[in-house]
Amino acid sequence: MALPDQASSGWDDALTSSFIAGDEQVLAAAYREFAPLVQTLALRALRDRSAADDVTQEVFIRVWRSRGTFNPQVARLPAWIVGITRNVIADAHAASTREIRKVLAVAGVRGSGEADPGQEAAEVLADRLLLDGELDRLGEPQGSIMKLAFFEDLTHEQISRRLALPLGTVKSHIRRSLSHLRNRLEVDHAAP
Repeated sequence: MALPDQASSGWDDALTSSFIAGDEQVLAAAYREFAPLVQTLALRALRDRSAADDVTQEVFIRVWRSRGTFNPQVARLPAWIVGITRNVIADAHAASTREIRKVLAVAGVRGSGEADPGQEAAEVLADRLLLDGELDRLGEPQGSIMKLAFFEDLTHEQISRRLALPLGTVKSHIRRSLSHLRNRLEVDHAAP
């Protein structure tokens, strides 16, 4: 049986039965073929190379451990690996959310499960922490522009004057940044 020599050669479905049977050489071939895709998906979703590396490793651990549940009549191996990748990315987002909750707990902020007057303040603080992190990931000048818009409630014109940027540039950065934030936060809220 021939193994793919290059990642660009495409997955040979004839290798799938050997993969299911536990052939470690075929796992290595699958890793060479799909790790770049998994890494790219994770990096796009998490915007953190270290976290993307962890996701890539976890995906292939799960792929190997659960290979007996893979059904080639339901999906091809590449699609199955992408599905596992999405689950691991969601788990990483959930872990990140748990870490934020731990930080809030250490800071003395009550959890969202308790109904009291401080609950709304805790949710606002959690949203602020999440938003601050996402704005920092935008880079410059987008992060500064969005912070001025969100936290100082400045208009486009005021931001343009304060940062000495053309008004059209400010508007373009805001539009792209809002789209990016919407995609990032939708993924965060979709994770359990």
